[in-house]
Amino acid sequence: MFEITLKGAGKRFNRDWIFRHWSQTLTSAESYVVLGGNGSGKSTALRTLLGYAPLSEGSLSFSEKGTPLPAAKAYRRMSFCSPYLELYEELTVMETARFHFSLKPALPEIDPGEIARITRLEHAADRPVKHLSSGMKQRLRLGLALYSDTAVVFLDEPTSNLDRSGVEWYNETVNDVRKDRLFIVASNHQADEYAFCTQKINVEEFKPR
Repeated sequence: MFEITLKGAGKRFNRDWIFRHWSQTLTSAESYVVLGGNGSGKSTALRTLLGYAPLSEGSLSFSEKGTPLPAAKAYRRMSFCSPYLELYEELTVMETARFHFSLKPALPEIDPGEIARITRLEHAADRPVKHLSSGMKQRLRLGLALYSDTAVVFLDEPTSNLDRSGVEWYNETVNDVRKDRLFIVASNHQADEYAFCTQKINVEEFKPR
């Protein structure tokens, strides 16, 4: 069981609060979606939960199987995907996969050498990333995050740039790999991105009135 706990958490840019007074424990018994429109702060909320963006007030803590984890160790147990996440453009699909999984091992049942096939990129396995379409890049990003052996998976607008076939692949893949893992999705109310989520968090509810 992995847990992320917020107590009185707040984040602001200059004088504007993105969210405030957020207290909640997120556990791997559930899957969560952070909802909000463009500019609402949902991506910032996701980066805060990851530990990327420091809080302006309150606290953020991590634990696994009841044992507290410092942020540096907790990060090793997390994977993250965003359409804005940079890939090494000069590397091929397979070189990207080998590099990624040298840093974060793949799930035990996954052969990293098969990542091109299971992300439906086998025809582009030896193609530099810079020559991939936006949808192909997003499938690669998703594959790296979803198939990493991590306890927590963060997905920021995961179906961005995906066509209908890509969205279907995404949902099938999530259903295959989400057992006993904590999934946290940020979405602009795109139902296909979070149909599997059991809990909803509306970032607007934590904005000061």
